[in-house]
Amino acid sequence: MSSVRGRLPRRDRDRDRRGWLRGAPPPGWARVLPSALLAGVCVAELISPEPLDIGFLLGAIPPLAVLAHGPVATAVLGALVVVVLSVPVFSLNDPGSTDLLTVCFVAVLSVLLSFVRSRRDAQLVTERAVAEAAQRAVVPPLRERVGPVRCAGLYRAAQSGTLVGGDFFDVRAGPYGVRAVMGDVQGHGLSAVATVASLLGAFREAVLDQPDPEAVAVRLDRRLVVDSAGEPHAELFATAVLLDFSADAGVVRIVACGQSGPLLLRDGRAVELDIEPCTPLGLGLAEAAAPRLVSVRLRAGDRLFLASDGVTEARDADGAFYPLAERLPGFAEEDPAALAERVWADLLRHCPDVRDDVTMLVLAPCPQGGP
Repeated sequence: MSSVRGRLPRRDRDRDRRGWLRGAPPPGWARVLPSALLAGVCVAELISPEPLDIGFLLGAIPPLAVLAHGPVATAVLGALVVVVLSVPVFSLNDPGSTDLLTVCFVAVLSVLLSFVRSRRDAQLVTERAVAEAAQRAVVPPLRERVGPVRCAGLYRAAQSGTLVGGDFFDVRAGPYGVRAVMGDVQGHGLSAVATVASLLGAFREAVLDQPDPEAVAVRLDRRLVVDSAGEPHAELFATAVLLDFSADAGVVRIVACGQSGPLLLRDGRAVELDIEPCTPLGLGLAEAAAPRLVSVRLRAGDRLFLASDGVTEARDADGAFYPLAERLPGFAEEDPAALAERVWADLLRHCPDVRDDVTMLVLAPCPQGGP
């Protein structure tokens, strides 16, 4: 996921990161190269006082066109190659009939390959659009503000080309106030999407009819227990942090299930809240001891920063973990919508090769009439 201002910029960045060979549109040089090569050979032959032995380069033009052009453009370039080889003014070593037939065969084969590639690309584009729509239905973008709480989130899936993995978060308003959740299910990538969808569905229902965050946690736990009941070796579980804001966002109640609580950004410092995690979701939370509820009084300007273990457990080349609590105060002056992006950029400098799902959620309480 990206910041709360929308996902289209994030999608464009993901497409750019995929690269040409992973589904992104071909670069401009790939589209220009066949024509430039053809023009270069023709110009070189025309201005050279002696015939040049470069006619073999023309045979590469139709296969190069396949990489970035459709069948029509590939056929046009192939026909131009045959014309250039046949016109005496270019004096391209006087190719015989065998050479011309070879070039014609390569050109026809290139047109066929271009047709197949174009159809395949169109199918992949359609499938990718459907997949992105389905993933956005599971985890829709956050609103910039939910009640008295400003929200910003960032998500980078470990599996390339996906928008949803093993991490999840959501912020919803209900009759009992604004509730937020951030968690991490067992596994990552597309295999975890079903569990994420199940948990988020349970959370959105619980927000409407459960008065306390502990009850919301029990509802999520029961959802996982039921989902894994028919599979004796499923071992389905998840860690999560639940936050419940008062009507004026002056107090937040926090329940941590197998995961550390948020960092509180206050007065330029990152404060680690004294929250003892209880049993992870899916392991029978309702039968264990009641989860510990921690209430924190908030001040104007406070921000709650939640990060997944993809952030805190990222290591540099020397094996050192990313020092989130130390680095976060350096970005304390950032707008909530930009804070997560700044931490992400800093994380990449610390560990360029991040291999886990990375999730960050920034929650900034503010009065209803505030900015």
